[in-house]
Amino acid sequence: MLIAGFPAGAWGTNCYLVAPAAGEECVIIDPGHEAAPGVEETLRKHRLKPVAVILTHGHLDHVASVVPVCGAHGVPAWIHPEDRYMMSDPEKALGRSIGQQLMGELTVGEPDDVKELADGSALQLAGMEFSVAHAPGHTKGSVTFRLPEQADIPPVFFSGDLLFAGSIGRTDLPGGDHAEILRSLERVCLPLDDSTVVLSGHGPQTTIGRERATNPFLRQVAAGLGDGDATAAPRRGM
Repeated sequence: MLIAGFPAGAWGTNCYLVAPAAGEECVIIDPGHEAAPGVEETLRKHRLKPVAVILTHGHLDHVASVVPVCGAHGVPAWIHPEDRYMMSDPEKALGRSIGQQLMGELTVGEPDDVKELADGSALQLAGMEFSVAHAPGHTKGSVTFRLPEQADIPPVFFSGDLLFAGSIGRTDLPGGDHAEILRSLERVCLPLDDSTVVLSGHGPQTTIGRERATNPFLRQVAAGLGDGDATAAPRRGM
């Protein structure tokens, strides 16, 4: 399996290209602010052909390049229905007034083909199966994607802004809910095997085992403490 990732734009959002191998079809995850040049460079480097864009949530730092990337390759974008409006109205998603300058000139709106994600579904794309889990809390329509273990490759978990190395996504923007993100951590993350590789929306990769042992938020929900001291720890994301 080939997974190529790079941080893009002002927020350093991780964009991932996933394929069974070099020279094959691929899926693009979260092409955010200024991600299009990096996407094209990675496609050329590994001789990849995109078949879809899939989105962990609708915040601008994860979707700002969806229109140019989908348009350049004629592929659909998949997003949860609760976050679909954010592609066309990013200011509303960020709690800003329409007309405020937002990172200069940006292409906002929907690509020609938008498909909606559902909790528990399995996306069959580019010869791979991505398991979808609805994980609200950072936004109402946040989702994660998981690839199963294959031969000597451990499971891979694309956590978006649900879970980071040492932290979780912020919940103070419209649609955020701290209690909800803790429930999502408990329901979506805790059952995963410790060997699962976590590729998040920001920052370095980690594993579920490492986060189970060290992440204050995951430790909190594992201990069944509800809203506790971990709420004072720093959180990340847009």
